[in-house]
Amino acid sequence: MKEGTDVFIIKAVLPVAESFGFADEIRKRTSGLASPQLVFSHWEIISSDPFWVPTTEEEYLHFGEKADSENQARKYMNAVRKRKGLYVEEKIVEHAEKQRTLGRNK
Repeated sequence: MKEGTDVFIIKAVLPVAESFGFADEIRKRTSGLASPQLVFSHWEIISSDPFWVPTTEEEYLHFGEKADSENQARKYMNAVRKRKGLYVEEKIVEHAEKQRTLGRNK
């Protein structure tokens, strides 16, 4: 907090991939009272592989068949591909069932 004012200064590290639309979201949620100032700080390599799938029996037991825990590297890669209009391999419907008609057909 700045002395003598009602201004708060918050410093945080935010990945660039998650900063798109951040300023609009902050203004919207604070009714325009807060405005961020984004400054590039540094590069950092994401240690996970975006194309990793479980292969050994131990990995299947720990992560499950589909490795449901979200892979950050894959999430960032897919977000960039969507933004650029490139193909993104993703399932739109998972575990779908037929819709059941409650009324009786005549």
